[in-house]
Amino acid sequence: MAKDLREIDVHFTTTPDESFQVGTLVQQGHRLFFEYNSQWINRGLELSPFTLPLRPGLYEHTNREFGPLFGLFDDSLPDGWGLLLMDRYFRKIGFDPVTISPLERLVYLGEQTMGALTYHPPRDRSIAEPTLFDLHKLAKHSQEIFAGDPTDVLPQLLRAGGGPGGARPKVLIGYNPATSEIISGEDNLPDGFEHWIVKFSAREEARDAGPVEYAYSLMAREAGIEMPETHLFKTDQGDCFFATKRFDRETGNHRHHIHTFGNLIEADFRLPNCDYADLLKVTGILTKNHEEVIRVFRLMVFNVLAHNRDDHVKNFSFILDDASGGWMLAPAYDLVFTSGPGGEHTTTIAGEGRNPLKRHLFQLADQFDINQRLANKIFDEVSLAISKWRMCAISTGVTPRTCDQIARQINP
Repeated sequence: MAKDLREIDVHFTTTPDESFQVGTLVQQGHRLFFEYNSQWINRGLELSPFTLPLRPGLYEHTNREFGPLFGLFDDSLPDGWGLLLMDRYFRKIGFDPVTISPLERLVYLGEQTMGALTYHPPRDRSIAEPTLFDLHKLAKHSQEIFAGDPTDVLPQLLRAGGGPGGARPKVLIGYNPATSEIISGEDNLPDGFEHWIVKFSAREEARDAGPVEYAYSLMAREAGIEMPETHLFKTDQGDCFFATKRFDRETGNHRHHIHTFGNLIEADFRLPNCDYADLLKVTGILTKNHEEVIRVFRLMVFNVLAHNRDDHVKNFSFILDDASGGWMLAPAYDLVFTSGPGGEHTTTIAGEGRNPLKRHLFQLADQFDINQRLANKIFDEVSLAISKWRMCAISTGVTPRTCDQIARQINP
């Protein structure tokens, strides 16, 4: 399998009927190259302007400390949970995951990727057709798989869970709000269905992890942060699963190109080596819009006051407008109470990770031309929203114990 693959085509796919070849990825031994298609260069659409700007000729991936792929294409691969399922699948069909090249992983995903980049020719995964999902059963099996249980990967779970990032078990679904039907959602959806992600709890997490994240999404909206639509799916067995509508998909199966901050600058999300100053700077350069910088500042204030310390570089993304070529900050995601590595923010605030204060936030506001009056206004609005934590928590079913634990540590 892995021995045969040396070259794959990268496409930019916007709809089921519209796909353009971007370029070609080539592997020669341990060396990896990419070259843009000349017609794509003429189109002038920059997909990763910092590390793969549009130009003729070969690019060689030399940043091996970052990983085996260019950051642009690494965004197509899942993290954590998705890779776990992918590796289980490879073992099941007789291949050691260690021998599977990054190119094989990309064509395994093929057209069933997050974002707009697709990889050709795609591999036939021979997975069952989508059927209606039972979220309770999927959650049960996801916990068995995540814990290392030898249970076979359910075809449904593999089909639905092979793409999303992050270590927490999750599935891609198609949700029909008119009928409440749920089907597999990694591929194009029938009319009436919307693209959503549903998260399950890992075994070590509290049973009310879903309600907590849903409460945080309500609190974030109250703070003026743009969020995708969120929902709490409840089952007859009493489960509550947090779900969020995908911002890389729109009605009609239209796809958007998404680039995470970490992979845009090729910074390893596993290492806490970035500061919000880096994110603010990159946002200004990429979007050329000071309003987007202000949106990042508001999100930073929320993460600090709400004690969201798992704010690593892949938890911020940008969306490309393929009509204008402009970029904007993606809606916020993965906002939840977390302690972070060693109790610190993964992304520091003006160099401070353990005990960021208002002065650290305002130091960055001043550095990036956000006037003090506006910075104070944003700080007060976010503080007011976070002071409503108990109200949000009670309304979503967070247990009193969890509610109290979080309330003692957030900083309204």
